[in-house]
Amino acid sequence: MAEADKCYSVSQITRLIRSMLEDQFVNITIEGEISNFRPSSTGHYYFSLKDKEAIISVVMFKNRQLRLDFMVADGILVRATGNISVYAKRGNYQLICESLTRSGQGDILARLEERKRKLAAMGLFDSDRKKSLPLFPSTVAVVTSPTGAAIRDILRVLTRRNAGINLIVLPAPVQGETAAEIIAAQIRTANKYAMAEVIIVTRGGGSLEDLLPFYDESVVKAIADSTIPVISAIGHEIDITLTDLAADMRAPTPSAAAEMVTASRVDLSRRVQELKALLLSLMSGRLEKIDLLISQYSAENLEHNFSIFFQSFWQKYDEIREELLLTVKNIIMQIKHRLELIASELAAHSPMDTLKRGYAVVVHRHTGEVLLSTEKVKYDDELKIRLYKGGLTAGVKEIMPDEEL
Repeated sequence: MAEADKCYSVSQITRLIRSMLEDQFVNITIEGEISNFRPSSTGHYYFSLKDKEAIISVVMFKNRQLRLDFMVADGILVRATGNISVYAKRGNYQLICESLTRSGQGDILARLEERKRKLAAMGLFDSDRKKSLPLFPSTVAVVTSPTGAAIRDILRVLTRRNAGINLIVLPAPVQGETAAEIIAAQIRTANKYAMAEVIIVTRGGGSLEDLLPFYDESVVKAIADSTIPVISAIGHEIDITLTDLAADMRAPTPSAAAEMVTASRVDLSRRVQELKALLLSLMSGRLEKIDLLISQYSAENLEHNFSIFFQSFWQKYDEIREELLLTVKNIIMQIKHRLELIASELAAHSPMDTLKRGYAVVVHRHTGEVLLSTEKVKYDDELKIRLYKGGLTAGVKEIMPDEEL
């Protein structure tokens, strides 16, 4: 039978290809950039290695990870050593990785790190520019894909918590070349028309390439320029994008973002209910005690008991009143005594007291100057003389030096 006429089953041709690949490519090393890293719940690592023109699937089992000296993540440039095999159920070939070493930063990570430094230098990540979330937002705008899992998670939380919040969905693609431009435009639209009190920018998890719009400079600047507080909820808890750093608040998941905008309202409602129950319990207990007391006393006894109860208070009131009056009286006496001393001291230094002892104030009538010597006085000048009581006007008839007095 000619080879061209031979018919293979899918399993047969897959086993044949697998045998050829596994025999040909043993213990080979491939260098590439990690993409779409997906650790499984069993501990195995699934990811891809890529360069500018091609991509290959890689699996690294849990027992081969013990020698790793770095955290595996998207965008890291590595060298993977292992064997090429075929995963029959999917019909694709893959590298079974035995060892993994880091060979430098990948192109994407290097560009993103440079962009992060640039935007940080512009102050877009500074904590002092971040705004607080409103206490009870009534309207929340969500920038995301209207068909994605993120909006379903948010709606589920809002429905469960019965928050009564109006939700405005601003549709935008969350991956792809046009996503960043549309996301930034929707954030600006929400601000231009004051559409909400909080904006949530969100999407579900994905590979580094899927999350690239949320590393875009235009989206980061739109968030930083927003006058409305922005919550960034991108991917899963381990994903931290540049929009997370620029936003006023970061939520690890879309559901967590919904919890944030409803937390204060739900917490307040719960607290009110708790206080209501406590108040009713206290009132009930007090009323029971009052009923018990009232049942034990007649009206006359109640009046007597109340008078006895308040007697000590009235007595204490009288004592305090008398003590206060005495204290005020003593203070007034002290103030009066101090005022008398001050008045006496002022009188002792008063100009009138000096005049009373026989002195006088002499003023030149024309110049108004108080005279302290005869230097500014001439014969026949008129002088005004102020005495202790009254005054008089005199004319200069003789000027005498000090030694003749």
